[in-house]
Amino acid sequence: MVDLIESLRGCDVELTVVMPCLNEAETVETCVRKALDCMRENGIEGEVVIADNGSTDGSQQLARDAGARVVHIAEKGYGNALIGGIRAARGKYVIMGDADDSYDFTGLLPFVEELRAGGELVMGNRFKGGIAPGAMPPLHRYLGNPVLSFVGRLFFPSAIGDFHCGLRGFRRDSILRLGLQTGGMEFASEMVVKATLQGLDVREVPTTLAPDGRSRPPHLRSWRDGWRHLRFLLLYSPRWLFFIPGLVLMTLGLVAGTALTFGPVYIGKLAFDVDTLVGASAMVVIGFQAALFALFTKVYAAEEGFLPEDRRVRKLVDIVTLEKGLVAGGLLALGGLVGLIASLAHWGGRGFGELIPAEVLRMVVPSATAFIMSFQTIFAALFISILGIRRSKETSIDIAASAAEEAAEAVTRTATRG
Repeated sequence: MVDLIESLRGCDVELTVVMPCLNEAETVETCVRKALDCMRENGIEGEVVIADNGSTDGSQQLARDAGARVVHIAEKGYGNALIGGIRAARGKYVIMGDADDSYDFTGLLPFVEELRAGGELVMGNRFKGGIAPGAMPPLHRYLGNPVLSFVGRLFFPSAIGDFHCGLRGFRRDSILRLGLQTGGMEFASEMVVKATLQGLDVREVPTTLAPDGRSRPPHLRSWRDGWRHLRFLLLYSPRWLFFIPGLVLMTLGLVAGTALTFGPVYIGKLAFDVDTLVGASAMVVIGFQAALFALFTKVYAAEEGFLPEDRRVRKLVDIVTLEKGLVAGGLLALGGLVGLIASLAHWGGRGFGELIPAEVLRMVVPSATAFIMSFQTIFAALFISILGIRRSKETSIDIAASAAEEAAEAVTRTATRG
């Protein structure tokens, strides 16, 4: 509701350029003037908003003198500063960019044209537009950005080539509806991921990157912030975090376990026997648990609104009811019980004396694995049923109706007393 009200308060102008700022006295004035000159030259009605995150070097006054509007953002962090600036923006469209003079604020027109043509998120691509010598550290240029952008394209159905370009434009109302929450550098990834998952019209234009104009080191911390980006991408993709690794483990374990159940397997001079069978059993159990975690995460995230609902997962949950899960778990337990009875019979045939470990483990290990998976299945069915319990969500209409009823009751009580 807050984001909706803030969205309705916007749109006084066509474009707002939002720049997060923390002690950028050396460059903020230049950035503001470039953005305002670009809008003036191209007939764009707009403004520049400096989202100040607690500068102590006079950046605020320098920005005001250059023609910007300064808003103070108390919560520290790149993402917090940007979301505060976006909420304060009066434009229908917003273009965000760092106030360090590394991005070209004289080249905003391509972003505006794509937004006017229906784009909801327009990303800059520094690798297509050009990166000046010394503008990006080699670690970021050849490892960090390419790898994280590849992971983003792999995990999500996105064609964006530069996931972390700081110069990007978007419809203000569309981005506010995404409910962006991260307060740090991973805000850049969150915007692209959620926009993609929600089906926004995401586009890309070439842009350039120049060496920033500051004499101090940047706020970015390569390994810490790179990990935060990767962590976010993983947490928003249960399929790649849990399901695919789990499926691979479970498949390898099943193939190896099935082969070893009937006897040793020889590859050249290497012999794989019951020790490997135990390892294969562990792979099956771990893989099955990981696949269940993927299902849990998908259901929970959809119920809470973190991720859009996956129709395939919803269909699976509708088909695999609690009762069917209990039956499947019971059948697995029955299979495990049959195996254990067979192993006891084998022991009895030996007069309950000493056994050959290789023989008995080929019966016991698969049986124990089936027992473990039976309880995993039963507990999973119960847990998914709990996640599927629908909570009644009070809408604005419900709130208004309740208020009206309370007011009517108050009037009735007053009239009765009178």
